[in-house]
Order: sequence, then C-alpha cells, then structure tokens
Amino acid sequence: MEGAKPKGGGGLASKKTFIIQLLTGSWFMVFASLLIMSTAGTPYAFGLYSNVLKSVLGYDQSTLNLISFFKDVGTNVGVLSGLIAEVTPTWFVLSIGAVLNFFGYIMIWLAVTERMAKPHVWMMSLYICLGANSTAFANTGALVTSVKNFPESRGVVLGLLKGYVGLSGAIITQLYHAIYGNDSKSLILLIAWLPAAISFLFLRTIRIMKVNRQKNELQVFYNFLYISLGLAGFLMIMIIVQQKVTFTKSEYSGSAAAVLILLFLPLAVVIMEENYISKSKNFSMIDTEKSSTGTTPSLPESTLAKANLITEVQDTEKHVSCWKNVFKPPERGEDYTILQALFSIDMLILFFSAICGVGGTLTAIDNLGQMGTALGYPARSISTFVSLVSIWNYLGRVVAGLVSEILLKKYKFPRPLMLTLVLLLACVGHLLIAFNHSGVLRTKKFYKSDIYKKFREEAWAAEKEMAMAGNSIGSQDTNNGQRR
Repeated sequence: MEGAKPKGGGGLASKKTFIIQLLTGSWFMVFASLLIMSTAGTPYAFGLYSNVLKSVLGYDQSTLNLISFFKDVGTNVGVLSGLIAEVTPTWFVLSIGAVLNFFGYIMIWLAVTERMAKPHVWMMSLYICLGANSTAFANTGALVTSVKNFPESRGVVLGLLKGYVGLSGAIITQLYHAIYGNDSKSLILLIAWLPAAISFLFLRTIRIMKVNRQKNELQVFYNFLYISLGLAGFLMIMIIVQQKVTFTKSEYSGSAAAVLILLFLPLAVVIMEENYISKSKNFSMIDTEKSSTGTTPSLPESTLAKANLITEVQDTEKHVSCWKNVFKPPERGEDYTILQALFSIDMLILFFSAICGVGGTLTAIDNLGQMGTALGYPARSISTFVSLVSIWNYLGRVVAGLVSEILLKKYKFPRPLMLTLVLLLACVGHLLIAFNHSGVLRTKKFYKSDIYKKFREEAWAAEKEMAMAGNSIGSQDTNNGQRR
C-alpha cells in the first residue's frame, strides 16, 4: 500500500505537467488562433444587417455605400496594427482589437435599437470603421504570430487561418439564429461581444515561441485542414437544408451545437500531438542519461569563441531600432519590418494590385443584401446567399494557401503570377454580371439606368403601334363583313 502512494502521486504530477505543456505548447496556440480567426470575419456579415441600417436609420443607397466604404477601409488598412505590433507584445495587439470590435459594433447596435439618439453619418462611418479594423488587429496578432512560429509551413498556415476567416460569416450566422432567432439587430450585438470575448480569453496563449520544426509538422496542419473541410461541408449542407425547410429555434440550436463541436475538434489533434511530443521527450531524456555516463568530447576554445561572437552579433542585430533600417530592406524571402515593407517597391505593387483586383469583389459582397432585396428575395434567402459566399470565400483562401505552396515548391511557380491569374478569373465573373448573362443577378441600378429607360420607351412605342395597327385591321374586317 505504501508503494502505491508515490506511484499515484507521480501519475497526478505527470498529468499536471502534461496539462501545463498542453496549454503552453505551440499547437494549442494554433488552436487558439483558429478560434480567433473563426470570428474575425465580422465585416463579411454586413450584408445581413445592412437593410436594418437602411430602414431604421433612414439611409438611402448612397449613404449605405459610404458606410460600407469606411467598413472596407477599416477592414483592409492594417498599417496601424502592424506599427503597434512592432513595439508591443502580441497580447496588447489582441486587446486593442477586442476593444475596437466591441466599441464599434456596440455603438451601431445602440443606434439601430434606438437606445441612443440617431447618430450622424460620419459617426456611423467611424463606428463601423473602428469595428471592422479589429479584423486587422486579429490578423496581426494571431495570423502573423502563427506564421512566425511556423516559417517553414507559412503557405499552409496562411491558407488555413485565412480560410477560417472566410468561414466566420457562416459560423456567426448559425450561432446568431440559434441564440437570437431571426432578429438582425441582435446579430450586431453578437458580432460585438463574441469576437472580443474570444480574443480576451486567449490573450496569453498567442505569443512568439521558439518552435523546433517537427517531422510531422505539415501532416498536423493537414489534419487541421481536413477538419476545416468537414466544417465547411457541414455548413454548406445546413445552409441548403435551411433554405428548403423552415427551422425552429431548437433546430437551429442543434446545428449550432454541431458547428461548435467541429470548431473544437482540432483540440483533439492538439492533445494527440502534445502527447506524442511528451513521449518523445521522455525517450530523449533516457537516452541522454545513458550517454552522460560516457565521456563527451569538449569543443576547442576557438570554436567556443566564434559561437559566442555569433550570438553577440545576433543580439545586437535584434536590438537595432526599426527606424534606423527603414530604407535597408533585407533580401527577398526574409522577414521585413512594417516600415521596410511600407517603403518597398514590392509592397507598392501588391497594394495597387489589391486595390484594383479586390475592390470589385468587396463591392459585390457588400451589396449582397441590396441585390437580394431588389430581386424580391426574403430575408432567409439573403442570409443563405451571404453564408454561401462565406463558404466560397473559405475555399478560395484555402486553395490559395495550399496550392500556391505546392506550385512554388515543386514547380517554382511564382505567387505574383498566380495572383494575376486569379484576378483574371475574377474579371470573368464581373463581366458575366455586367453583361447580364442568363441566370446572373441584376440590380436596381440597371433598371434605373438611362439605357434601360430608352429601351422601355422604344418597346412601349412599338407596342402602341402594333395595337393601333391591330385595331385598324379589326375595324376594316368588320366593315367588310357588314358590306357583304
């Protein structure tokens, strides 16, 4: 009996050690990043509550487009978060993002629920810009940190985490229906508190770590990817079913519970991987104890001196101010500071291509609600459309990260050329909408255009001429009949 006590105490101590290792490990940091990014795409849900802003606050379409523009500015301008990340720890960046998210969207919720006086347009633009800018802080805090911790798998990491951002619109939609039903105003409240709460929960988890590359590192990310594909497939099935069948709140709760299970399923992969790491450490400790009994050769003094010199040089390079090397960028492929990236030619080219290429896509996403309303779709169908766009967004992001990594490593296919081909493909989609191919959406702007008005005037004139000709022919036939 006495011999069993230390054994039980040792087992409890080992479990405690494993839990600490799990919560402080690099893979749990990846899991926390996935959760943060799964709610970071709040700007993509704008199409679900834009009609509420328009009806409650009395905005016209031009005012709504102005607010949408400031939302896009907040979403895509991440220079401020990058500069803050250069001089502050990661937890501070995530904290600022959470505060901005909560403040911006809670003020919009207070406005649409008429708990405060109707704000001016510039105030609403400021609120939504601040709320949307929290996405940039989440990207800087979670995504950039994960890429730094796993530099050898950066393409897979980018595709996976950005894919969860794409899924966030569909995830938030399922949770919002389960918690609040079909109240679009409450959706704004959910967007306000949920991403902020998750960011505050994992403040100390997301951090820069010294991660030793593992042999199965890429396979672990593939396991995360398979789970995300299952989540995307489930969301697509539920979106289609919910379009065909009217769900009750309890049924929405069941689908939301399944979504949460799939969201937390990567934690099982994390536990298995940390267990494998723990066993590997135990075996290595046994090997070192065995080898320590033998004699170990000592390094010569010259080698030690060189090693100390290298570490001193590295330490001095780390402490160089980011302001002194602004115009001294490193070689391509190395890590740039935010200021070096701002003043580089490569960054300017990427900035220009993103504005020209992504701008049209953002405009289409922002006006999904208006397009659906113009075509007479019910609110449930508009919600379905926005959720499906989130699924497509996820697939595009994941494919961009994984396929670009494979093509780059195997075939040396450059990423800028891949970006050009993707933008050309997007142009085909825009042209289909512009030229009104059969089955493509049309908006009210087309029906109110001068070309359409002239076309209708000509059609009405032709109809009148045909009617008059028909009447004259009919009268002649009656006269001829009477003469006979």
